[in-house]
Amino acid sequence: MAGAVDLSALKSRAEANARAAAQPAAGGDGGAAPASGAVIDVTEADFQAEVVEKSLQVPVIVDLWATWCGPCKQLSPVLERLAQEAGGAWVLAKIDVDANPRIAQLFQVQSVPMVIAIAGGQPVDAFSGALPEPQIRQWIDELLNALRDQLPGIRAAEQGGAAEPVEEPEDPRFTAAEDALERGDYAAAEDAYQKILDSEPNNEQAKAALSQVRFTARAEQADPAAIERADAAPDDIDAQLAAADAELAIGRVKEGFDRLIGSVKRTSGDERDRVRRHLVEMFEVFPEGDERVSAARRALASALF
Repeated sequence: MAGAVDLSALKSRAEANARAAAQPAAGGDGGAAPASGAVIDVTEADFQAEVVEKSLQVPVIVDLWATWCGPCKQLSPVLERLAQEAGGAWVLAKIDVDANPRIAQLFQVQSVPMVIAIAGGQPVDAFSGALPEPQIRQWIDELLNALRDQLPGIRAAEQGGAAEPVEEPEDPRFTAAEDALERGDYAAAEDAYQKILDSEPNNEQAKAALSQVRFTARAEQADPAAIERADAAPDDIDAQLAAADAELAIGRVKEGFDRLIGSVKRTSGDERDRVRRHLVEMFEVFPEGDERVSAARRALASALF
C-alpha cells in the first residue's frame, strides 16, 4: 500500500471540522483505548497531528474498528498491549470508522477490523481481520526492522530515550501558505505557492503543494452527481473535469484518470490542452512512484502521440 493515499489532503478538511465542532473521541465496546502516549483515540479533527505528524518520527499503526464488530473486540486489546510493551517505538491510533467516515473513505475501508501502518506520512503496509498474536508480533517486528534507519524515534525509544525532533529551517514563504491553508483560505494559499514558483520555477515542493491546494479546493466542492452528468455528456469538457475531480475525491482514482484520458482522445487544440493540463495537475497530488499515476502517464502519452 506504499503511496496508496496522499494523507496531506486531509489537513485542511480536518482543521475545518475542528473549527466547526470537535467530535467526541472514539469509544465503545472493544474500542475504547486507555489514555496513553502509546495508545491514542483519533478523530478527523486531530488526524493530521496524531497520525501524519507523529509518523515522521515513529510508525503509527492505525486500528480501524467499529462498536458492532466482534473481531475488533479480539484484535484491539492485543494491539493495545503490544503498543504498551513497545515503549514508544510505535504508536497505536484507534479510529472508529462509524464516527469518522471521512477517514474510512480515505483508506477505502470495506471491512473491519483493518490495520494500516503509517510511516513518513504515507501508508506502508496493512492487514485485515483479527490475526493471531504471534503473527501480529512478527508483522510489527518486520515493520520496525524495515523502518528503523528511516524513522529516528524507533531507535531512540528502543534505547530508552526520546527522539530528538528533526528541525528544519522555516521558509517564511511556505509558512504564509500553510497558515492560509489552515484558515481554509485556498485562494491565498494558492497565491503564496504561485509566488514561490514565480521566483523558483523548479521548486518541487511548491509545485506539489500548489497542485494539492488546487485539488483540495475542488474536492471540497465535488458533487458526486457530476459523474452521472458527465457520463450523459461525453463531449462536455467542463462536465468531464468536474466528474474526474469527484471520482478522485471518493477514491476512484483510475476511473478519474481514464475519464480524462478518454477526453484527450476525443478532443484537439485548446480543449485537448486544457484536459491534459488538468490531468497532469492531478498527477502532482500523488506521491512520486504511484503505480496508478505511472500507468496513466503512459496512457496519456499514447493518447497524445
